Amino acid sequence: MSARERERAFSADLLSRAGQWQDAEARARRFSHGHTDDAVDALRVADDYRLLAHDLARARALLPDTHARQFLESAYARAHATLHQRAWKPGNAILTLLREELPEVMQWLRPYIVFSTLTFALAVTAGYALVKQYPELIALFASPDLISSVESGRLWTQGLLNIVPSSVLSAQILTNNILVSLFAYCAGFLFGLGTIYILGLNGLMLGAVFAFVGMHGLSGQLFNFIAAHGFVELSVMCLSGAAGAAVGEALVRPGEAGRMESFRIAALRSGKLVFACALLLIGAGLIEGFISPDPRFGLTTRLTIGICYWCLMCALLSGRLLRRRRS
Repeated sequence: MSARERERAFSADLLSRAGQWQDAEARARRFSHGHTDDAVDALRVADDYRLLAHDLARARALLPDTHARQFLESAYARAHATLHQRAWKPGNAILTLLREELPEVMQWLRPYIVFSTLTFALAVTAGYALVKQYPELIALFASPDLISSVESGRLWTQGLLNIVPSSVLSAQILTNNILVSLFAYCAGFLFGLGTIYILGLNGLMLGAVFAFVGMHGLSGQLFNFIAAHGFVELSVMCLSGAAGAAVGEALVRPGEAGRMESFRIAALRSGKLVFACALLLIGAGLIEGFISPDPRFGLTTRLTIGICYWCLMCALLSGRLLRRRRS
């Protein structure tokens, strides 16, 4: 038998196992999306891996430019990934997120955080200056009930615990805060313009309300109310806006990877920060529901709680809170 005939015979023998390749690829695909309690079925994946590795080596020599070789490479890669993937453990995943991934995301988002914070601060200043100069403009930012309450000499926050229990109030505040943060993040998908709008609007409202209550001598009471929860709540809004701005820039300036791939990468990275922000808002909602409306807590206590919680947020996002100790 000539060398040419032997090569054809080896190729035919190789292609005769195409059905086994397809079964191995299907089994690896199924295992990559779930698990099984059948030990025999699980051991077949290891046998498939050896079969695919052996046949792929022969196909690269005998069938270099064929669809069979391409299919074998794809099936081999899937089987390899299935065998070597780590078991997903929620506790370890969360620890990895807080220890390693969040600090990297914060480093990546640093310019966007500066941008969103400056945008919010400028909007607060503009809202304060507008209402200070033209008090009638408060109607653009506040409801008639809020305006009439302040003009009568009392904040709308007084007596909240007499109307709504702390647990219900906390749940309502928590839901609203998370929705606002998610909206600020998702608005960034509109090429970043939505994030600027959300930050600007909320900043204008905050500045306008502070100017209006200050004109009626109630700014101290308003600051007293927000001192415990406001530091983290406003910081989370800016962080969510920064994450949205990063996604928006990935759409505007995608780079060499392409718009869809750049968007996917930016959304996955920034989404980790949004998850952490949601956890932080749970604590802020509890503080705003149980402590902020309670007159028994003085300003010193509220400031201590607010600053300590803000420092806890910084330690959590920087990875210092759960950092491993060096031996």
